[in-house]
Amino acid sequence: MSAAPLVALRGVGKRFASGVRALEGLDLEVGAREFLGLLGPSGCGKSTALRLLAGLAEPTEGRVEWAEGARDAAPGEVGFVFQEPTLMPWASALANAMLPMRLAGVGRAEAKARAADALAAVGLAGFERAVPRELSGGMRMRVSIARALVTRPRILLMDEPFAALDEITRWKLNDDLLALWGAQRFTVVFVTHSVFESVYLAQRVVAMAARPGRAAGEVRLDEPAPREPGFRTSARYAAQCRAVSEMLAAATGEAIA
Repeated sequence: MSAAPLVALRGVGKRFASGVRALEGLDLEVGAREFLGLLGPSGCGKSTALRLLAGLAEPTEGRVEWAEGARDAAPGEVGFVFQEPTLMPWASALANAMLPMRLAGVGRAEAKARAADALAAVGLAGFERAVPRELSGGMRMRVSIARALVTRPRILLMDEPFAALDEITRWKLNDDLLALWGAQRFTVVFVTHSVFESVYLAQRVVAMAARPGRAAGEVRLDEPAPREPGFRTSARYAAQCRAVSEMLAAATGEAIA
């Protein structure tokens, strides 16, 4: 990348106590305000790489480098959205979104105001008092995204957040995520199994080879953001999906039709 990255994995390896080697020699740079798609088969270490970026695990080899030479991100600079919403079932949407602020010692009034703003930003104004069982799957994921954004992080890490949702809801959340990113311009690393989703969302897609995971190819996508109406049915989209599919096939050693 031409500019210094916001964060980079340099020669990273990760071996678990069980002996499983999840990552080996992973080099990955993430630019400031970039939307990066991380694509690969199950078990290739995508989620492990995300956890290393989040500081939820330490590499066995190599290092994580942050901008200005920092060893770790500053508190509140990283937001994480998991595959499941992982909400407190007894708490309201507002209380769930407030949680990171309360854990950081922010006063209740400020935390409440910031959480309400975050819920409004993801389209949940008016649902502050609803508990998770009263919300649809897509709405619960919106609460999870609001919780991740409430600290106004520099980087948002998303681990297949829409994989369990129906296609209509998934498409809507893709559009809403791009709108949020366009408005707030935080950095995004988005893990997905879907070539189609990665092409629709990302500026750059990196494919990971099968275990031990490593970056094995990338495609840059020169498309406007947010995506224009009709992009999903355009010839450009089809061509980009083909290019990413071919790159992924080369990375994994699998032929494509």
